[in-house]
Amino acid sequence: MPPRRPAIGGNDDPTAGFEKVELSDSDFVVQSPYNVPKSQRFQYRNGVRTFWVYRNDKPFNTATHTNPHSEVMIRWQIHNEEGTAHATVLILHVYDRVLRFYDGAGVEADIYDRWFRLNVLVHDVAASTVAVYVDRRRKFGASVIPSDSYCFKFGVYMQHQDQSSCMESRWTNIALYTKH
Repeated sequence: MPPRRPAIGGNDDPTAGFEKVELSDSDFVVQSPYNVPKSQRFQYRNGVRTFWVYRNDKPFNTATHTNPHSEVMIRWQIHNEEGTAHATVLILHVYDRVLRFYDGAGVEADIYDRWFRLNVLVHDVAASTVAVYVDRRRKFGASVIPSDSYCFKFGVYMQHQDQSSCMESRWTNIALYTKH
């Protein structure tokens, strides 16, 4: 049986019925290439977090074999009573100006050089479903691999050798919501 796909579309407020989680600066942990100072790949100014990475950058530490990245991990987790541990549940990448679910389904086209509101929701942790909203419109939904816990990260990751020499993203008004 194919995985259940939540409906797409609508102008619902994706945060309706959720309670905002208060986050402090210590909840945001920056990971950046180990071979350069953090300030050369991350900046937080006037409420905007800017990340960039170059194709020849190193991973965030010498023990990992991950690709170069500059990102923030938010130290707040959602725990799931059932399921198996899995490294990722949802990754949104940009390929050819399109925001994509991993390297597959397109979520939003023409995202370069513009601000947009992104909401990523784990609606039902036990059922392992996620939904992605762009500018308050539901653009994507899927069933995902169950996990014991989920953490949230945002930034830039995986600068491929055949792509541009620098990759950058900017984020503002980062918030987490929960439903009890």
